[in-house]
Amino acid sequence: MKQSCKLVGACFSTALLAACGGGNGLSQSTAVGPLIAAPSSGSAALPAAGSVEFTYVSNYGSNNVSAYKISTTSGALAPLTGSPFKAGTLPIGVTVDPTGKFAFVVNEGSNNVSAYRINASNGALTAVTGSPFKAGTSPIWVAVDPTGKFAYVTNYGSANVSAYTINATSGKLTAVAGSPFGAGSLPYVAAVDPNGTFAYVANFGSANVSAYKINATSGALTPVTGSPFGTGNEPFGVAVDPKGKFAYVTNYGSANVSAFKINATSGALTPVAGSPFGAGFEPDGVAVDPKDRFAYVVNFSDDTVSAYTINPTNGALTQVKGSPFKTGLDPQTVAVDPTSKFAYVTNYGDGNISAYTIATSGALTPVTGSPFAALVDPFGIATCRRVGSSCKPPPL
Repeated sequence: MKQSCKLVGACFSTALLAACGGGNGLSQSTAVGPLIAAPSSGSAALPAAGSVEFTYVSNYGSNNVSAYKISTTSGALAPLTGSPFKAGTLPIGVTVDPTGKFAFVVNEGSNNVSAYRINASNGALTAVTGSPFKAGTSPIWVAVDPTGKFAYVTNYGSANVSAYTINATSGKLTAVAGSPFGAGSLPYVAAVDPNGTFAYVANFGSANVSAYKINATSGALTPVTGSPFGTGNEPFGVAVDPKGKFAYVTNYGSANVSAFKINATSGALTPVAGSPFGAGFEPDGVAVDPKDRFAYVVNFSDDTVSAYTINPTNGALTQVKGSPFKTGLDPQTVAVDPTSKFAYVTNYGDGNISAYTIATSGALTPVTGSPFAALVDPFGIATCRRVGSSCKPPPL
């Protein structure tokens, strides 16, 4: 059995330090594997607008971001010219804003957020003026509302959420009045519903999910009545389906997935019948495909990814035949490309990315050439597709 303290951030709390033997367990990976990405000079020429996809991976151990072009035919990854791009210390969470103009990377070690402008033609990243922007203590994750007006960063060490307005022209982040907003103990992943009405934060230490109403004008967060909502042990990831009907939370400590129905009016969460649903050992990352058919859950200590079909009526999860599917060592997060054709998993322990084609059943088949090299300790991953003059991510 692998040590669960290799979960990034988990060893920062006093209680977990004792269990992990002190220090940040993830920054001392013992099985990194290939550390050098393929030369960027070998990148393929980009096809016409609307047919180009990119993916961005935060390399926790090398303080940078790897960027790739996704082959829309095969799903293979080719490093972009200029990749990797410099980040802060211990970059972990990464997202692309819904307007497709900016990418944001949370730097756990330097307590800030790096903001980049995305070149829609070639996917390259350029630092936004004033970047990085201050966050709380040990920030972990970043989520952006569907209008691209607001960004929310979970601060694992200070048990709160930093909220920012995003300048639509420059990408500059400005703290929202009243920020940071309180969360539970050891908040980890955050998600915003596709209507931009509610935000959800998985609280690893307090075994619950904080739910907030988003002020559409200011971006301020107000707790939903009944929040926080109970989960399994050590909730890590949270994802909202593209229709905003259901939320899925991975319970790292109890090896399952809590599924909730979202009240469209209040944002309150009600457990789906049959929840929680079984997963592998120490599930962490979770993603729902943009077509709202399947959910994918990364199982850290099993080195697998579980695939589920989503019941569109009640949100229940049913494991796909053949699931779970093999990943590399110490998988952390999963992303699905905007066309729902491919899935990608970051393998923290191997220093690479597993790529899969998604069958009509939801089953995963490794892409030819997979896994693809990243740098040291890849963790977060985000995808987007070039549409005209922007790079649109999958639905939230």
